[in-house]
Amino acid sequence: MRPPRWWTAPLLALALHAGAHAATPATVLLEELTWPELRDAQRAGKTTVIIPVGGTEQSGPQLALGKHNARVQSLARRIAESLGNALVAPVVSYVPEGQVTPPSSHMRFPGTISIPDATFQSLLDAAARSLKQGGFTDIVLIGDHGGYQTQLKAVAQRLNRDWAATPARAHYVDTYYRITQTAYVQALRDKGLSPAQIGEHAGAADTSLTLATAPDLARPEQLAAAAQGAPANGVSGDPRPSSIALGQIGVDLIVTHTVNAIRQATAARQ
Repeated sequence: MRPPRWWTAPLLALALHAGAHAATPATVLLEELTWPELRDAQRAGKTTVIIPVGGTEQSGPQLALGKHNARVQSLARRIAESLGNALVAPVVSYVPEGQVTPPSSHMRFPGTISIPDATFQSLLDAAARSLKQGGFTDIVLIGDHGGYQTQLKAVAQRLNRDWAATPARAHYVDTYYRITQTAYVQALRDKGLSPAQIGEHAGAADTSLTLATAPDLARPEQLAAAAQGAPANGVSGDPRPSSIALGQIGVDLIVTHTVNAIRQATAARQ
């Protein structure tokens, strides 16, 4: 039975009133918020923002080209949720990946996208300044790829020189990437994996971490082919022992240590 027509206007007004006072969506991703929702989140204490840097590059036949982008967003989201006072900016997916012409490194494989160092640093600089202008006081840079780590540090240092007289600070948190090269590798060795299996690119460590954070970007049926075709197919390591469980070890280490590092960095300037 339909309600009388005279109910329609009051019900519509009530719905609009309720919507106007709805709580901020339960997301830490900046791009999923409206600007008033973001403003309210900042007023509630979310004044730290993470700029996650990925990259678009080949990772063998078993991992998609956007591995770094999906992985860094997934991990940055977990880090922000653990911090409680942070949001996550859109992923920077265009990064330096080697010489374009003639192609070097990952650029030898189709799908890899590379930009000049100066362009990359300018992009990060502009993004950080935009976020500062938008009300954030702590801008955190983390990167999922090893090749540009020194550039993240250089950008943060330059921003802090320019922001010395303001409340805002930029923080390059190297812990995020360093853990993947140290504690995570050691944890895999403790599980019985050899250095040759762990690898340096698209091996068991890299593939497992992707399985745990962005499983849709992995091709488990290609693990044997990836190992047999290495290194000509872009793989350094043996991804056959890869698993979600091994990747989760890396996830836990990265999130825990990065959260602690960000808290220390932001507390140190207060």
